[in-house]
Amino acid sequence: MTDNPILDAYTERAAGLAAVLDATSPAAWDAPSPCAGWTARDVVAHVVDTQREYLARHDVDLGPRPDLADPAAAWRAHAAAVGAALATPGVVDRPFDSFTGPSTLGATFDMFYGFDMVAHRWDVAAADGRAHRFTDADLDLIEGMVAAMGEHLYGDGVCAPPVAVPADADRQTRALAALGREATVPA
Repeated sequence: MTDNPILDAYTERAAGLAAVLDATSPAAWDAPSPCAGWTARDVVAHVVDTQREYLARHDVDLGPRPDLADPAAAWRAHAAAVGAALATPGVVDRPFDSFTGPSTLGATFDMFYGFDMVAHRWDVAAADGRAHRFTDADLDLIEGMVAAMGEHLYGDGVCAPPVAVPADADRQTRALAALGREATVPA
């Protein structure tokens, strides 16, 4: 742990995504994911590109985008660059006006992009025909984002509409349903 909780959270969430990517079979990178129209490789590209775009808008240069020919290696290179940027004094505390009001670069990055790194673990694993089990902390993050975003979560290009689940569904099934995902892995 460092004295930078944003960096610590990023490092932990990035490692969790890296573990899923490292376990992904080569054939799965071009397989469809639960994100309509996206392959597993597209999911990784989305996470990398949205983080890069957000940081670039705030004058944080991560250098060249890693080549996604090997998505797991690209993710590790990207995560190292983001970690170095977040460790730079003053970066996470940089103030700006977000759509929810005054914030900092770090707080907004942690909330939105931290959520993405957790939620998309399911999508990559599912494209590989594997289930992914979220921790309670992961589910806290997902549920918090669902509550914070409200109907904005279902806007164009964000999440599919929620899916119905049985009343006795477990917490992970309910969280995935709120993100418009079935909790079953394609065969």
